Amino acid sequence: MSAAEPVAVVTGAGSGIGAATVRALGRNGYRVACFDLNEANAARVAAEAGDGHRAYRVNVGDEADVIAAFEAVAADFGRLDALATCAGVVDTTPFMEVSVETFRRVHDINVIGTFLSIREAARTMPRGSRICTIASVAGIRGGGLSGTAAYAASKGAVLALTKNAARALADRGISVNTVAPGSTRTPMIDRTIQDPVQRGRIEGLIAQGRVGEPEEIAEAIAWLLSPRASYINGSTLVADGGMVML
Repeated sequence: MSAAEPVAVVTGAGSGIGAATVRALGRNGYRVACFDLNEANAARVAAEAGDGHRAYRVNVGDEADVIAAFEAVAADFGRLDALATCAGVVDTTPFMEVSVETFRRVHDINVIGTFLSIREAARTMPRGSRICTIASVAGIRGGGLSGTAAYAASKGAVLALTKNAARALADRGISVNTVAPGSTRTPMIDRTIQDPVQRGRIEGLIAQGRVGEPEEIAEAIAWLLSPRASYINGSTLVADGGMVML
């Protein structure tokens, strides 16, 4: 492995958009540190992506876990140039039935996990490094698809957090942007899109008439992490097949 090869961390790398992002970055010449609570899945994705990638078991909602993981990446790779925060959970509990415990669990992963990953990555990133968070159109629309109050609120928080991080880290030469996917074929929403009524309702809201594929979202992430997006900072790239059309 060449010391000149860029290094990326992808959280939630074991499946869905995270796994697709690992593969996309691998094709673009990155060595990838694959973070996931399920280390076996992360290891499988790392191996399938080719040589030079490594898997780490990380609970992104646990501060000590995240700190230790980024320290391990610094020791193992010697550098860090990019971060994609793909780890996340969805919740479909109806508004009046959401418990505080559920709300906090969703925010611990989706918001606190994103914040901790950005903060620890920024400690060692050189100027010119790039960060891409993963929000959702639920954070723009206020839900209305499958994710409800806790999920929509958490993704709205990621949108605001991304803008704040872009301001805070600009002096360090680190750019921070977000991708807001629409409905995407991942394990997180498999149950929803397997229901023909639910799937028909969702696809009826999308101009292209279909849900997205993880690889399509990963390409947007990979572009925002690349030098080709050098003058983009604090922005939201919506990848939803034409649902919200901001």
